[in-house]
Amino acid sequence: MEINGVINVCKEAGYTSHDVVAKLRGILRQKKIGHTGTLDPDATGVLPVCLGKGTRLCDMLTDHDKVYETVLHLGITTDTQDMSGKVLEEREVLVSPEQIRTCIAGFEGEQQQIPPMYSALKVNGKKLYELAREGKVVERKARSVHFFSIDVLQIQLPLVTMRVHCSKGTYIRTLCHDIGEKLGCGGCMEKLVRTRVERFAIENAYKLDEIREYVSRGEVDQLVTPVDAMFNDCPAVYTGEEADRLVHNGNSFSASNLRTVPVTDAERFRVYDSREQFIGIFQKKGDTFSPVKMFWSGQ
Repeated sequence: MEINGVINVCKEAGYTSHDVVAKLRGILRQKKIGHTGTLDPDATGVLPVCLGKGTRLCDMLTDHDKVYETVLHLGITTDTQDMSGKVLEEREVLVSPEQIRTCIAGFEGEQQQIPPMYSALKVNGKKLYELAREGKVVERKARSVHFFSIDVLQIQLPLVTMRVHCSKGTYIRTLCHDIGEKLGCGGCMEKLVRTRVERFAIENAYKLDEIREYVSRGEVDQLVTPVDAMFNDCPAVYTGEEADRLVHNGNSFSASNLRTVPVTDAERFRVYDSREQFIGIFQKKGDTFSPVKMFWSGQ
């Protein structure tokens, strides 16, 4: 039986995000699985994995802001902007903790960030890291990212531990590199843990071996967040039997097709059919409900 929803996976070091998906396909014996945002192989932490109908959530979760804990290693510059790469330069670290804190505070807010060459972004159909491995460097356009907060947790030079709350599409490796350049001593990322994506926190994330144990006990449902639970901020409405065919086909319907008319001023609603099966998210304009994101695929 297909599982539908999201599992909060704790990705371990040494696995790519694609490795996690491939292993979960074997553990759950299910093909329809997708992840919600790549983590580098050496990085660890929260990787929400979408299952079945939940795969339609992948793009929505990818768009959410994220929280990381990272260790910046000052004095070392590498080609990958982390400690796994080739060392390009080593410089003495002469800055004070006060200078470091002031510099880091300057990165909060809207920033223009140039993606690293060692990344999965594509240029002319080829991934940047593939070009980098060929010794090629191509021009990358800077893009807007937002750092909501950067908290310095510890300074033990040359190491600086930070908690970073940032928008989608942000490279923490590049943040570490840019801080090092601004301080004049260079820097790269030594460690990265993603601690939160949307509601999914590292305290409630499960390693692959733990998920395998739940499967063996027939209790994997305990780990799955149902698709409709991802939209708890949207009020729920239920159609009458005469409207089931409309919503099953992804058509708009009127408020008169509901069992009870909602009294809230909300614009988006979780819509269920007369059998209380989740259909999708609909937007209300006047008395008309129109589909925004459909999750019904027939049962």
